[in-house]
Amino acid sequence: MVDVILGLQWGDEGKGKIVDYFAPRYDLIARFQGGPNAGHTLYVKDQKVVLHQIPSGIFHENTINLIGNGVVLDPVILKRECETVKSFGIDYRKNLYIAQRAHLILPTHRALDKASELSKGNEKIGSTLKGIGPAYMDKTGRNGLRVGDLLDKNFTTQYIRLRLKHQKLLDGLHFQEDVSEMEEEFFEALEFLKQFKIVQGEYFINEKLSQGKKVLAEGAQGSMLDVDFGTFPFVTSSNTISAGVCTGLGVAPQQIREVIGVTKAYCTRVGSGPFPTELADETGDLLRKAGSEYGATTGRPRRCGWIDLVALRYACMINGVTKLVMTKADVLDDFETLKMCTKYRIAGKETEEIPFQMLQQAIEPVLSSFQGWKKDITTKKDFNSLPEEMKTYISFIDSYLKVKVSYISNGPGRDQLIEKQ
Repeated sequence: MVDVILGLQWGDEGKGKIVDYFAPRYDLIARFQGGPNAGHTLYVKDQKVVLHQIPSGIFHENTINLIGNGVVLDPVILKRECETVKSFGIDYRKNLYIAQRAHLILPTHRALDKASELSKGNEKIGSTLKGIGPAYMDKTGRNGLRVGDLLDKNFTTQYIRLRLKHQKLLDGLHFQEDVSEMEEEFFEALEFLKQFKIVQGEYFINEKLSQGKKVLAEGAQGSMLDVDFGTFPFVTSSNTISAGVCTGLGVAPQQIREVIGVTKAYCTRVGSGPFPTELADETGDLLRKAGSEYGATTGRPRRCGWIDLVALRYACMINGVTKLVMTKADVLDDFETLKMCTKYRIAGKETEEIPFQMLQQAIEPVLSSFQGWKKDITTKKDFNSLPEEMKTYISFIDSYLKVKVSYISNGPGRDQLIEKQ
């Protein structure tokens, strides 16, 4: 069966550490969507490592890692990541497989991303400018190049045809950028890519399942950035929810068993878009400082606010979450008072549902207050030893969401994860 780990907020929930923690229990870890706009932070031998495309199981010697067909792959960034992995003494070629159907991000995709974002003026989406959106547009427009195309003798012809199409679009946006330098690095990375085990991902993963192997699907970004169910148009270009596992890996819905949702004990967002519980004040600054809230991919400061249970229950519903992991609980150690959003007030009416369009309506969060625990929890090893105030905080979340918080992360270390019985 397939278990899924995914984020329930706007990304940056700490999924990398959680996947790394669970990885030894699985035979195969698979990325099913997104691209190098994701940044999954791990700590290996006490050193911080950020993975953008390689599944987080790569540091476990006996774990197979698959980049699935739903991913858009930047060969240049993959090459850099592999060099980082190699520096830890890991032979990435041994256990890293790539699906033939995964689409490639071209240098002109990155140029188009930049040109598109600049053209929006003050209404920018907050793109990471990695070429993700344009690559997915070529995928749905049936123009894209895939990893399997590398093995075709006509690949260069196909590439030139697509590059010329992109150049016309760039000319239409009055955007001038020389991509020739990027192309040199890109084609070097394509040669590097050819050394990998390029497989028919759907057959590969289903064969492993038929052999009784345990598979963990690793999500990128967060559920509230899903292209269909997120805060559109301030979303990513793929389906980040559990349904994306089926289309992003080629597995049937009945294969999915557990859906493990990851949420911070508070809430953050990078870039533009609605954020009902955002704290644009001293408290928000304190959260950012205590949680080191800066993007793993972009380095941009994250917007911070209280946990939003309305959005969280929505995310649990559309994903079919069976277990919750709460990360960064220790960030709240020094707060006297904590708050949670339990309802939205829109046009004078209260609701517990996410509205269709969050931008065109003024949303006032209805907040419930809780006493902070004002104690260092980073050394705690079991749930019973946690402060009573923290247990109350978690118990309220359990009852509101009707899904139990099963794990609590109380620090960045691999061993700083408390299992709640």
